[in-house]
Amino acid sequence: MEKRIITAAITGAIHTPRMSPHLPVTVDQIADEAVRAYEAGAAVAHIHVRNQETGQPSSDINFFKEITAKIRDKCNIIVCITTGGSLTMPLEERLKVIPTLKPELASLNSGSINFALHPLLKKYKDFNFEWEQKYLAGTEDLIFPNTFKSLKEFSKAFEENNVQPELEIYDTGMINNVAFMLANGQIKPPIYIQFVMGILGGIPAKADNLLFLRNTAREAFGDFIWSVCAAGHSQFEMCTLSLLLGGNARVGLEDNLYLERKVLAKSNGEQVEKIVRIARELGIEPATPDEARQILSLKGLDNVGY
Repeated sequence: MEKRIITAAITGAIHTPRMSPHLPVTVDQIADEAVRAYEAGAAVAHIHVRNQETGQPSSDINFFKEITAKIRDKCNIIVCITTGGSLTMPLEERLKVIPTLKPELASLNSGSINFALHPLLKKYKDFNFEWEQKYLAGTEDLIFPNTFKSLKEFSKAFEENNVQPELEIYDTGMINNVAFMLANGQIKPPIYIQFVMGILGGIPAKADNLLFLRNTAREAFGDFIWSVCAAGHSQFEMCTLSLLLGGNARVGLEDNLYLERKVLAKSNGEQVEKIVRIARELGIEPATPDEARQILSLKGLDNVGY
C-alpha cells in the first residue's frame, strides 16, 4: 500500500481556550496529545506552546524543552517545531527554537500575510481570559511578517542546525518566494511544502485552488513533497483531496476544533483516527515515523538537541 505522512498540529496559536474545553494548553496536555496522535497513526506532531495558566500563545523555550523531552520519552514521533509562534511575536522569539532544540523538522512560513481571526468575535460573545478577545480583535489590523530578509535569516539557521524546513504556503505568491529561495541556494532539495488553506487573508480552501497550487509549484521548482492543512470545516475535505492527489495530510486542533458538524473533537487522536480511516479506504497506509523520516530525508532523533 502507498505510504503517506499524517501530521497532527496539536494546539497552534489560533484558537483560544473559550472555543473548546479540549484544546491542550499545559506542557503535559500538549505532550500527551502528541502521543495520542502517534498512537492513532500520525508520524509528525507539530508543536506550539502556551501559557500554562491562561492558554495564551507563548515562546517560552523551557516549555518547548519539556514537551519535546516528554514526547521523546514515550514515542519516536517526528516533532515539527513551529517558527510561526503566534501572530504577535518578534522574529527572534520565533526563531530561537531552531539553534536551541535542533529539531528534525520545523515550519518555515514562506511569506507575509494578513492573518485575520477577528471574524471569530461574532461567534463568541464571552471569553475565559481577558487576552482572548484582545488577541482576536487585534488581527483586524495586523500583518504576519515573513520578509525576504527574515526568510534568508531563518533558512540560514535551519541549514546551520541541519533542520528540514516545512515550507508553509498560504497563497500562490509564496510559491514564487520558495522558488527564489531555491534558486539562490537558501534552501535545498528535498523541498517539503505545506499548503495552508482557508485562512482569511490567504487562499480559500477549494478543490480548484489546491490543484492550482500543486500545479504551479511543479512548474516553479519541479519535484517536491507536499501536504495540506485547511482551516475549520474544510479540514477533512482538503486533506482527503490531498491524499487522492498524491499528497500528505495534516489534521489537529490547531486547524479545526471539530470532528464532524457540531461535534467538538475531544483530542487530536480522534482527528488522526478519522483521516487514517479515510486513507485506508483509499488504499493508503499512514507512514510510521521512521518511514516518514526516510521520505523527508530527516537527520533522525539521535541528532536533535532535546
